[in-house]
Amino acid sequence: MQFLEYAKCSTCKKAKKWLDEKGISYEDRPIKEENPTEEELKKWHKKSGLPLKRFFNTSGALYREMGLKDKLSEMDEEDQLRLLASDGMLVKRPLFVSDKIVLIGFKEKEWEEKLRELF
Repeated sequence: MQFLEYAKCSTCKKAKKWLDEKGISYEDRPIKEENPTEEELKKWHKKSGLPLKRFFNTSGALYREMGLKDKLSEMDEEDQLRLLASDGMLVKRPLFVSDKIVLIGFKEKEWEEKLRELF
């Protein structure tokens, strides 16, 4: 299981603390230095069952600077995946990935429910 995070992100810190308290082991991966590849994102998107837009860090500075709010709807899925893979700061975090589930952003109740299914 992988935990993709940005070290300065308070939500990531909360999620990491929560995982540690629950005794859930994971491999830590810094999202900025080890950005997900296009292939990984494609696989995780399919596994998550969520709209691809949920993978974008819509509150991030880079997202706003690039004006993606208006541009995403005009881009096809392949272009969106390519863009996400170009910079880890565009990707919503934290990301928790196992062979069965993909969790995006930290919502304690949702993580509790989904991870209960795994353990």
